[in-house]
Amino acid sequence: MLPICGTQGRPATGGDREGRTVAYNTILYEIEDGLLTITLNRPDRLNAYTRELGGEFIDAIDRADEDDSVRAIIVTGAGRAFCAGADLNIGADGKASFSDDHTTGVKRDGGGLVALRLFDCKKPLIAAVNGAAVGFGATHILPMDVRLAADNAKFGFVFARRGIVPEACSSWFLPRVVGIGTAAEWVYTGRLIGAEEACAKGLVSQVLPADKLLAEARRIGREIADNTSAVSVALSRQMLWSMLTADHPMEAHKLESHGVSAMKATQDGYEGVASFLEKRPANFTLKPSTDMPAHYPWAKPRSFD
Repeated sequence: MLPICGTQGRPATGGDREGRTVAYNTILYEIEDGLLTITLNRPDRLNAYTRELGGEFIDAIDRADEDDSVRAIIVTGAGRAFCAGADLNIGADGKASFSDDHTTGVKRDGGGLVALRLFDCKKPLIAAVNGAAVGFGATHILPMDVRLAADNAKFGFVFARRGIVPEACSSWFLPRVVGIGTAAEWVYTGRLIGAEEACAKGLVSQVLPADKLLAEARRIGREIADNTSAVSVALSRQMLWSMLTADHPMEAHKLESHGVSAMKATQDGYEGVASFLEKRPANFTLKPSTDMPAHYPWAKPRSFD
């Protein structure tokens, strides 16, 4: 594995946007053969969220989106926990969880900024939850595409037990992932949820022995990296998430028609058919950083009012 970061210094600005010279304080950024692993790296604080961690996480996703060598992103935690939520030792005044004041006077939820950036990511995201995932630890995995859990993992949407409300856009994501009934019960009680229950309810797709977790995440990442068009995956990811709120299947038909028409005319479209007919592995060459079709992005930017 090629290490791309250390534990000293702040994120670099400018320079090599592929991230190969970046150092972070609170996360690790490691690329191996097209797979990026982002590790939340505050093990002495159970990888608890801080504003610095949130900013570095967003910077890492920005870098990954611009680095065409990255085909999939795995997110995990250092040590015995995945993420224990906001670092409450910083204080109960919101310093751990909120961004700077917006011009409206409303402080923006820092976890929400992370979730929104994950939502817009062009690369598939795989959560490898290696231990306790509470608060932000449970909510920021919701915009990810594949969620795996170690058999000792526990999840907690504990906001009502702390006298606050859900964050990281989880009031939007959680009912879509597990259904409104399960989401309501988990949020209202704030109780801890074991890995098997999380799997049964659809929060995660697999429960694995802890020592097998990252291997399975990498296997899924390799399946994507070795067999698919990066632009096809980027478009498909945005199509699936954006259609969650479409009011009629006609909206999907329109979007898919644009996508199919655009991709059929590209080199990757030709290569996909040719490789199938010639019974050989495909060699896809389009890059998400430069080759997204003209109809992307189709969603209008949303403002924080």
